[in-house]
Amino acid sequence: MATILSVSGSPSPTSRTARLLRHLDGRLTGQGHDVVPLDVRTLPAEALLGADFGHPAIVGARRLFEEADGVVIGTPVYKAAYSGLLKTLLDLLPQYALAGKTVLPLATGGTTAHVLAIDYALRPVLSSMGAAHIVQGWFVLDRHITVLDEGGVAVDPASREALDQVVDQFSLALRAGRRPAEAGAGAEAEVEAAPAEAVAA
Repeated sequence: MATILSVSGSPSPTSRTARLLRHLDGRLTGQGHDVVPLDVRTLPAEALLGADFGHPAIVGARRLFEEADGVVIGTPVYKAAYSGLLKTLLDLLPQYALAGKTVLPLATGGTTAHVLAIDYALRPVLSSMGAAHIVQGWFVLDRHITVLDEGGVAVDPASREALDQVVDQFSLALRAGRRPAEAGAGAEAEVEAAPAEAVAA
């Protein structure tokens, strides 16, 4: 299918955002995609904060973006915006690092007051970087993400169905973009038919 880069912009080593992304990675892998995880917090702080474009870790991260067909961007919401850690990485990428790519923006936070952070803070940045198609994003409340003893997560039913739908929409958009003849009108119709309540970030 497609190569997907799954990027967590959380600075926390016990991040619900990162664990949620790894949970969703499994769903995308099950649909036949090749998923590559990237936790921005594992990149060298001196390279990120010092804007060291030539650092091997930054060069490697840029290469991951170049090789991806689709990108999932996940971030906790701080001060009604995406994380500063995510910004440091995006600032080190080429201006049009997302050109030709399908992108799924996701965010987590403690209150629904931050639900519009995707559309008003993150989406414009992704668009400015040339993303070919930014599918509808989704915001998940922290309390709807339960960390399991084995390190995975369980998503509350209040969020799980809608979250699964936007992930599947992303997968369908990738399939249609890569193999339009095979995806056909049926795939496009399925994307467009996603219930409104499941796609309003």
